[in-house]
Amino acid sequence: MESIETKLKYCLYARKSTESDERQALSIESQVKEMLQIAERENLEIVDIRRESKSAKDSGNRPVFKELIHDITEGRFNSILTWAPDRLSRNAGDLGSLVDLMDEKKLLAIRTFGQAFSNSPNEKFLLMILCSQAKLENDNRGINVKRGLRTRCEMGLWPTCPPTGYLKEKLINHKGECLIDPERGPVIKQMFEKVAYEKWSGRKLYNWLRFDLNFRTALGKKHLSLGNIYRLLENTFYYGPFEYPKGGGNWYQGKHEPIITKELFDAVQQQMKNSQLARRENIEFAFTKIMKCGLCGSGISAAEKFKKLKDGNYNRHVYYGCTKARDKNCKSGYVSEEDLIKQLQKQIDKLDFKKILIQDKIRSEIKRFKKFQVLATGKNDNIDVSDVDIRNYIKFLLQEGDIQEKRDLLTCLDCKIRLKNKGVEI
Repeated sequence: MESIETKLKYCLYARKSTESDERQALSIESQVKEMLQIAERENLEIVDIRRESKSAKDSGNRPVFKELIHDITEGRFNSILTWAPDRLSRNAGDLGSLVDLMDEKKLLAIRTFGQAFSNSPNEKFLLMILCSQAKLENDNRGINVKRGLRTRCEMGLWPTCPPTGYLKEKLINHKGECLIDPERGPVIKQMFEKVAYEKWSGRKLYNWLRFDLNFRTALGKKHLSLGNIYRLLENTFYYGPFEYPKGGGNWYQGKHEPIITKELFDAVQQQMKNSQLARRENIEFAFTKIMKCGLCGSGISAAEKFKKLKDGNYNRHVYYGCTKARDKNCKSGYVSEEDLIKQLQKQIDKLDFKKILIQDKIRSEIKRFKKFQVLATGKNDNIDVSDVDIRNYIKFLLQEGDIQEKRDLLTCLDCKIRLKNKGVEI
């Protein structure tokens, strides 16, 4: 009589461990090798082999496991061969799916390296205990990691990769302490000094670091972006105290040697508030995102200038120019917004706009005008979109529209504009 086991059709399922990426890949292949040897030794029929690189911590996060459950439901195979129970499930959701399939007699057996689980109450109960134990280990690991990080912070030790300008000590008796990077630490101090005492802008710091010093981070050997520079200048770690996690409201006094004094840090913060170094994210400029520099290919930035009049009022002027991100010596020059608009209006016939989007905007504008016309005069003259000269409408908005209307208009632009030597090129 043929044994029950020979009727079982197995899917070999291998999933990564919680080790590093390189060892995870090795772990998967070693699991497959060991399981195939067991299958050959015990004459198990292997229908398919599935490999999974996703963690089993969260339910529904493993596409290969979902396919495995689906194929068991469809009857493609009725048993699973895997290295250990925790490879199948580390959460209650996936464990419940397996037990449900066993209750429905669609999943007849689960074989691991040292155990076998069939559709019997005791063996299912043991399977649930082992998988629940794996979940408990995951939960405790997360708690222990957080506790460890908090303990390190309370000891005055930065718990993760150190900020630029510091290195982690590797000696056993001082392991984890932050030491000043002899190469980058002095540069960080100069950055604070140049902002506080020489009133340098963020862009000037960026150009100095990248083009004059070729300054790179210790981790990744990358240049500091403009955003990195702003965040660095706001980091209290450089004079001692630090917050961890960021925004968590928990502050600690670091035991590392400060690179700067608190007085220098405060002076930088005040300068950032009083100058254009501060990021003014609430200010919008209509034409900054539609143009590139025609000489070096950098983006185009905008700046406000205010001129005091004799009567005490101020005139506001906006100028557009190259950010010099790719070439700090770019000679493209700056152009006023008024001159830029005039040049764009002259180039309208060459500009390529998405006609349908423009027409939709015209319809919306005409509808709004009709409402005003009825309320103001009681008249309701019909105006059709086809009667409107689209090019003239664009010229009108460039001149008279507000910032939002100009930005909405430019979303319909279907060509590239370059600013070169104070002139517009299509």
